[in-house]
Amino acid sequence: MTELSEFLLKRRSVVVRNMEEPGPSSEDLEKIMRAGMRVPDHGRLTPWRFIVIRGEAREKLGKILGDAFRKENPDCIDEQVKIEEERFVRAPSTIAIVSRTNPEHKIPEWEQILSSGAACQNMLTAALGMGFAAQWITEWYAYNDDVKTALGLESGDRIAGFLYLGSMTDAPSDRQRPEYEDIVSEWTEPAA
Repeated sequence: MTELSEFLLKRRSVVVRNMEEPGPSSEDLEKIMRAGMRVPDHGRLTPWRFIVIRGEAREKLGKILGDAFRKENPDCIDEQVKIEEERFVRAPSTIAIVSRTNPEHKIPEWEQILSSGAACQNMLTAALGMGFAAQWITEWYAYNDDVKTALGLESGDRIAGFLYLGSMTDAPSDRQRPEYEDIVSEWTEPAA
């Protein structure tokens, strides 16, 4: 078995609460995003964009997140808003992966969306392979119009996920995985 295969069989995301400085350098971030650009892309449509959130931008976007949360949850308490405002400062860097499809193109939109998911996975794997802590998250704010506007998304753009990046405070423990036999089958021709 190759080293890559062994890595993939043991791959485990690191939750954001277990991240700290340092995060990836600019050169590291470029490598991670270039890995995201190497995914299958039927028709060479490049149906994804990457937005880096780091430094002071994390706090500024956090304030927008807090306001958006309060708007969606008018009965929330200040502590809940504070939690939302701190989401982006938990990790040194975050990459928003934007799915930008062309539904009018002959390549089915579903394939374009899958390419964005593949970009998320490639970047997650690249970051982990480089020794960084990484977690791919898609929560309420990925679907919030105020957050999407603040990120400069165009009409029809969707957030495929936020990739949080940093260094590990603790090694991740594995979680329960499905049994191979429960999810794998082999197709055989139906009896006539």
